[in-house]
Amino acid sequence: MGKSNEVQLSSGTNSNEGVDSSLFPTYARYPISLVKGEGSWLWDDKGNKYLDFMCGLAVTNLGHAPVKVKEKLKAQLDELWHVSNLFHIPGQEKAAALLTANTCADAVFFCNSGAEANEAAIKLARRYHQKVKGTGRFEIITFTQSFHGRTLATLTATGQDKVKEGFLPLPAGFKHVPLHDLPALEAAISDNTAAIMIEMVQAEGGVYLVEPEFMKAVDELCHKHGLLLIVDEVQTGMGRTGKLFAHEHYGIEPDIFTVAKGLGSGFPVGAMLGKGYLRDAFTAGSHGSTFGGTPLSMAVVTATIETILEEQAPQRAADMGQYLMERLNAELGAHPFVKGIRGLGLIIGIECADAVGDIVLAGQKSGLLFVTAGPNVIRLLPNLLITKQEIDQAVSMLAQLIHEHTAVKQM
Repeated sequence: MGKSNEVQLSSGTNSNEGVDSSLFPTYARYPISLVKGEGSWLWDDKGNKYLDFMCGLAVTNLGHAPVKVKEKLKAQLDELWHVSNLFHIPGQEKAAALLTANTCADAVFFCNSGAEANEAAIKLARRYHQKVKGTGRFEIITFTQSFHGRTLATLTATGQDKVKEGFLPLPAGFKHVPLHDLPALEAAISDNTAAIMIEMVQAEGGVYLVEPEFMKAVDELCHKHGLLLIVDEVQTGMGRTGKLFAHEHYGIEPDIFTVAKGLGSGFPVGAMLGKGYLRDAFTAGSHGSTFGGTPLSMAVVTATIETILEEQAPQRAADMGQYLMERLNAELGAHPFVKGIRGLGLIIGIECADAVGDIVLAGQKSGLLFVTAGPNVIRLLPNLLITKQEIDQAVSMLAQLIHEHTAVKQM
């Protein structure tokens, strides 16, 4: 007997999808249903207003519903939604030209997410060595506490065991070494090594910045051993750190780098960017994506990049990031619960003496949204056009939350 066509709707919102939901329970959701966003603010279905200091995890870099991006998307909706990549898509050429004109890259591959962008980077590195150089190299070295995605290859590349549980066997060809451990990195390099893959800021791993001297050594090792340098800019790209891409702070030019979250202002899109000599590795038929680079996504990407450049968003992120750090240090720097405040531009981590999950929940009740980066680190990810007034409001609220939290624990 077939299932009934009648749909039973739950009257409430649960933190996790229950047995009455048609969704797999893969997300531990907060009990909030957000329905509207504008600039730095969000509203839920009950009319509550929130100051957004997480931006969909570094996605809405221009704030919610940026005007130019919204207008370009609406215009494209009236023209064309999708065609196969078997045809020329003019929007891809325009978006790619904007990216290459403003970075060290020469070529772009468009996809749908950060995991797909990193997957493409891994495939490109292997294929370059095997098909172009004829070396047979295949191993990728990454770092502990890194995060590169949730496909089988990218979760294997990730240096955190928690994302790998229950997915054995994992693909071969990945090694992990501790960040900033140069001897361990040198020891891991072998005749099979194809590339070193690194984040300039380990955002998911606790907001840890790569030390400049270590990054210089990594770059030198790649040149010495003929390895490709892959930089994962999925969370740090598109201006968040005070430069269009975080690797610009380090004076290096990666062979390959990836971007996704801030590239489409909330529209699902990702990209892998690379040097021109890698074109011979990704020839026709070697890689592809049905929905990569659709007319809709390219309209959004172009409008996002143009707005970032017009608004000088990376410089604004640098300026507002410095202001936010100053305010945080003034309000919380001497607090015994706060062990350290670190970051780059507008990706900031506040390391605390104990777990901060309860502070996140208290923030939601008071109208401030932020997220963690590990159990003891508060991660702040405001949009790049945030104002000083909004920063002042958020810091004041966060300081009050931390004071209240520690007062309760001392009782």
